[in-house]
Amino acid sequence: MRRSSPETGSFNEQAEIALPESVQRRRQGCCDAQRSQRRRLSAALAGAPVYALLGGCAAPQVAKAQGQDQPQDAGGVGVGGNSAFTGLVPAEEVEAAAAQEFEKLKRDAAAQNALAPASHPQMQRLRYIAQRLIPQGTQWNPRASQWRWEVILVGSPELNAFCMPGGKICFFHGILSKLRLSDAEVATIMGHEMAHALREHSREQMGKQAATNAGINLLSQVLGLGQAGNTLLGLGGQLLSLRFSRDDERDADLVGLEVSSRSGYAPQAAVQLWQKMIAAGSGGGVPFLSTHPSGPDRIRSLEGAIPKVQGLYNRADKPARQFPVAT
Repeated sequence: MRRSSPETGSFNEQAEIALPESVQRRRQGCCDAQRSQRRRLSAALAGAPVYALLGGCAAPQVAKAQGQDQPQDAGGVGVGGNSAFTGLVPAEEVEAAAAQEFEKLKRDAAAQNALAPASHPQMQRLRYIAQRLIPQGTQWNPRASQWRWEVILVGSPELNAFCMPGGKICFFHGILSKLRLSDAEVATIMGHEMAHALREHSREQMGKQAATNAGINLLSQVLGLGQAGNTLLGLGGQLLSLRFSRDDERDADLVGLEVSSRSGYAPQAAVQLWQKMIAAGSGGGVPFLSTHPSGPDRIRSLEGAIPKVQGLYNRADKPARQFPVAT
């Protein structure tokens, strides 16, 4: 469906937009632009002790590298610094590749008249909310103050949103209109997606993949297992990636909840949002839920975190503007 108005022009809300490759694969490995980097890293890591490679990959996310602990004031969700695995992959390369993919996404959307203009009411809404969240988010990653943050609205009916490395935020129109999101619910999604970028989860997964591949190859050689050994051990590597991706989701939930609360958006909206997500996903076919598992455990975790950020929300300046729900 195309809608025309003085504010929106002719905006196509039913476009078929392919997700950037790094978004499709962010929990399964890195995008094509980083494959050569992964090979170089794997070669460099191959000389490390087996126990260090495999033990490091299996360890919880307690090691700290770039980034910093949560802001040091009263309240907060109480997570540590970014994973040490982020140090295995140069941030500049990850962010440059993401910027290229984001530009391609914008070109593809524009070609279908599905890139919302600045005058679109929901585009104005997203930018206003982002302008409130971004200053709070940079407390979690000092480098983020140098990012060229961007926000776009794409006219796709799918329920999807993401933030790529370097602060590239995209919302699909379907997630706004089909879920009839309030401003606080939009802020919850945006904070969660920003948290993935601020905590450098894509970069972390690339580092883990490089370390896991190096460890698998080395252990197979030591044990004389050959290619069959690589295959068997590779299955274990996939399980490690699955466990860490769940950790990343929980981390993004908590950090995102704090970012949106500090920005003046009620933390209770997180529970309301995921109740809507569960209802929308009951029939299947919701892309957002393919990379964002939902369920009672997630809601309970958020409910348990709300008291930790309630004081931050109470003290925060509240938004001066409220926006109409998308239709």
